Amino acid sequence: QVQLVESGGGLVQAGGSLRLSCAASGRTFSSYAMGWFRQAPGKEREFVARIWWSDGNTYYPDSVKGRFTISRENVKNTVYLQMNSLKPEDTAVYYCAAGLVGGVNKDEYYYWGQGTQVTVSS
Repeated sequence: QVQLVESGGGLVQAGGSLRLSCAASGRTFSSYAMGWFRQAPGKEREFVARIWWSDGNTYYPDSVKGRFTISRENVKNTVYLQMNSLKPEDTAVYYCAAGLVGGVNKDEYYYWGQGTQVTVSS
């Protein structure tokens, strides 16, 4: 059974940092891309970052580029999202996902975690 389990969310002041983790299990993910998405109340689920397990290639939208960093630790089968210079508009539930296409569309990802709440206070 495939499982993606996120952790590391919480409450932080604007300008602060958080590191999210996503522990993957249940299959081999070496050919997969791992993505982070977020969803704020009343809004669509939004792409945040992507990394390929195979070569570590990353991609970010302009909204988080330079502030967020996605990385992976193969030995632990874990993907991280380091978030710096957080803003109130970063407040959302953050989801980890796995897929074979590695695009920015949530429909391209097959497996999803349960999400972890990130709240940034002003």
